[in-house]
Amino acid sequence: MRLLFIFIIALTTSLKVIAQTPEKMSYQAIIRSSDNSLVSDSSVSLKIIIRKGSENGTNTYEETHTAVTNTNGLVSLEIGNGNIVSGKFSDIPWYNGPFFVEIQVDPTGGNNYSITGVSQLLSVPYALTAKYAENIVGGNNVETKKAEIISVNSSRNANSSDINNTIECTSSATITIPSGFTDMEIGDTINLEAHNGAKLTIIAAAGVELNYTTAGTATFESKSGNVRFGLLRKKSSNSYIISGQ
Repeated sequence: MRLLFIFIIALTTSLKVIAQTPEKMSYQAIIRSSDNSLVSDSSVSLKIIIRKGSENGTNTYEETHTAVTNTNGLVSLEIGNGNIVSGKFSDIPWYNGPFFVEIQVDPTGGNNYSITGVSQLLSVPYALTAKYAENIVGGNNVETKKAEIISVNSSRNANSSDINNTIECTSSATITIPSGFTDMEIGDTINLEAHNGAKLTIIAAAGVELNYTTAGTATFESKSGNVRFGLLRKKSSNSYIISGQ
């Protein structure tokens, strides 16, 4: 009987606070057939894909597993401990999400992956995030990177130096999000601040979507002695979400 779906029941970390952080996550799923019956005591193949930004986002890591379900149809494995197809688990930039886990299954134990499920990692393990930072800076010489404060007093386009930093507008100005702003990856953010009576306007260029509106506009207008702030996040190619205005 052709199997149609799997039901994901658990995706949790398997980490211990010891000298070396295990670079893996525990995963469990129940495999069911089209009539909702359990696939019990069977060898199955699974392909795990970690995607960045969205359910159809960039493939940052991929591995395969062969596992055996128990009498309850449950299969257990460790993501990060499979046969690597592409990428490196320790190189996944967990701090710069969101991330999604795509699961493909061949219930016969072969390579015909016909079942797919996708779920978002709503909380990235702290230990993995810290491990990634350690890998970047090397060893125990970890330096905390602080967001830079970028003063803006005149209108201009958003640029690469703004990404993951804070724009501080102290005199009314307009920031335009250009089309094809590829330096800003999906999930990247820019903090926005209008200070002490300043007005900061964010404009999407032609063909760029802002808050689901093509060529949309958002405005942050502060009062004397106060600050208006918000957050700009890249949602997908040429599409952005902005909050706080």
